[in-house]
Amino acid sequence: MIREAIIALGPWAWIVLGLVLVALELAAPGVFLIWLGLAAIATGLVDALFDLSWQASAIVFALLSVASVVVGRFVTRRRDEGSADQPFLNRRGAALVGRRFTLDAPITGGEGRVRIDDTVWRAVGPDCSAGTRVMVMGLDGANLVVAPVEDGDA
Repeated sequence: MIREAIIALGPWAWIVLGLVLVALELAAPGVFLIWLGLAAIATGLVDALFDLSWQASAIVFALLSVASVVVGRFVTRRRDEGSADQPFLNRRGAALVGRRFTLDAPITGGEGRVRIDDTVWRAVGPDCSAGTRVMVMGLDGANLVVAPVEDGDA
């Protein structure tokens, strides 16, 4: 019954599918279904122009889906470089590399805490007592990799 209804719609079946996918994009997080929806709508238009068989229209949809996803990824890709005026926007940890802080909690078993302004960061490094001055050497996920420093060290 559903199969007959889809066949009876002809090219409109692709257009309806495309509109459903575009509508689902509004409810789903991310940007992916929009490209499949646009491919389905384009397939419906090609099917209407050339009166394709269902096999040919499925192949056209597959090709257009791959092409639209690739183009969509290219158009919406995130740039790794920061903006010129705020290079550490959304990368707060990277802005801390090279800076010195005092341990809020001792590093025992390789883990401790550093308080920076109103935020407490998890610190990993060699065991040190609370109050030790440390330098942020890098990041390991959301953890600050620290090393103890003397106040006279450059």
